[in-house]
Amino acid sequence: MEFSTLHDLRGIRACRPISGLDPSVIAFAGDSAGGYSVTTALAARDAGLPLPAVIVAFSPGLDATRTGESMTTKDGIDPIFIREAVMHTGAMYLAGQDPEQPLLSPALFADLTGFPPLLIQVGTNEILLDDSTRLAARARDAGADVILDITADAPHVFQAFAGGTLDEADQALDRAALFLTQHFLTP
Repeated sequence: MEFSTLHDLRGIRACRPISGLDPSVIAFAGDSAGGYSVTTALAARDAGLPLPAVIVAFSPGLDATRTGESMTTKDGIDPIFIREAVMHTGAMYLAGQDPEQPLLSPALFADLTGFPPLLIQVGTNEILLDDSTRLAARARDAGADVILDITADAPHVFQAFAGGTLDEADQALDRAALFLTQHFLTP
């Protein structure tokens, strides 16, 4: 079975329980592997299932080729991830499959035509920064409504430090809540 087919099946299984719901009340969201919020939407669309109203991705991994410049320039700056570890775990995840597939590297290869509004939050200190910037550019080029929200000096999944530990995390989650509110409460 080709890797993308396996992802299609996972995405479709994830969408089936909600396929009877009004898509205007559904959001896909996730952190780090939050790239799955993007790939699940791709798999749903390709399977003819409705897309969610919005997608929110916090520090998503969106490029299994690991070719973004930030993989090198932010290595040693990001306190959560180091390049060597991401390359190692990525190789285990790929299990020999070609990373140049839309569901493995949507920031580089996915057709984002018809995608719902997308909020991507990422920190400037992340080795995955370019995953976010490249997906945002690709989504914009495809006509999607996208907000790329970059927080200065923030590490990978900095939003997890909300609740008084990191003010920027609280502020980022407030912006995400505003994004969701605007899209769900606007007729």
